Amino acid sequence: MEHRKPLTREQIIQFIKALDEYGGYRTTVIALRLMLLTFVRTVELRKAEWHEFDLDRAEWRIPAEKMKMRQPHIVPLSRQAVELLRELYTLTGGRPLLFPNLRNPDTYMTATTLNRALERMGFSGKGSIGFSAHGFRATASTLLNEMGYRSDLIERQLAHAERDKVRASYNQAQYLDERKVMMQEWADLIDGLAGNDLPAGKV
Repeated sequence: MEHRKPLTREQIIQFIKALDEYGGYRTTVIALRLMLLTFVRTVELRKAEWHEFDLDRAEWRIPAEKMKMRQPHIVPLSRQAVELLRELYTLTGGRPLLFPNLRNPDTYMTATTLNRALERMGFSGKGSIGFSAHGFRATASTLLNEMGYRSDLIERQLAHAERDKVRASYNQAQYLDERKVMMQEWADLIDGLAGNDLPAGKV
């Protein structure tokens, strides 16, 4: 069962601190940071390939066959996400996958890798808050709504189902300029929480 419980602002601060102190693989740390920054589905990040990314344009274009709703999806990348991806490229850029499986590099990282890391950090498992990697989506949705972003903008970025199938076939770029602004403000909010110096009225 997937936990969809969002992190509170205080728990995000605790998560970032725990991640900074995490002694595991750097690729796992980067994956969890990107989950927080992009709030894509776990499998979309784990299966990601370098050819899907244009770091100069700060865009990640996920092909339809990798999406739950079988529609292509654009993820605008914040400056912080691009910085992490450039670092990751120095580690895994020689292979097609961003996150190759350590035991079998021809396949991708397992969901267990991320959830075990969360367990080691005290966010998942017995006696914890019961959080899983999928919960970053609920976290972003909750806080972005609190920040005053329109629900249809947030839903588009979450790549939730579009009831109108005709509209769904061409809406991958819908609200793209607004979504770019939103994703950067989201990353800046995370930085603010990490530094614990939030500007007044932002959340």
